[in-house]
Amino acid sequence: MSKTDCMDILKALADRTRMRITKALLEQEYGVNDLAGKLRISQYNASKHLRILRQAGIVEVRAIGTRREYFIAQPFREKLQKEGHTLDFGCCSFRFDQLPG
Repeated sequence: MSKTDCMDILKALADRTRMRITKALLEQEYGVNDLAGKLRISQYNASKHLRILRQAGIVEVRAIGTRREYFIAQPFREKLQKEGHTLDFGCCSFRFDQLPG
């Protein structure tokens, strides 16, 4: 992982809402509307923050018909299976089990 990638990850997770989204996606996949409802944010804000998380490589999306499901990117998902609620990005790690909802 290059330093640029690490900077993108740190910038993406510097926002509390994006950390909350990431924490929710650690539990299960969500569509934008479901995620917005769970976190009590607007659909617009959920979409905006998901775009930033996707650009940083933390989150991926898959199409299921007309619906889009967001989930933690596969490389990080594999690490999660080994390490629990700690996302290890190589340059840094975050313990999402210690964050407020």
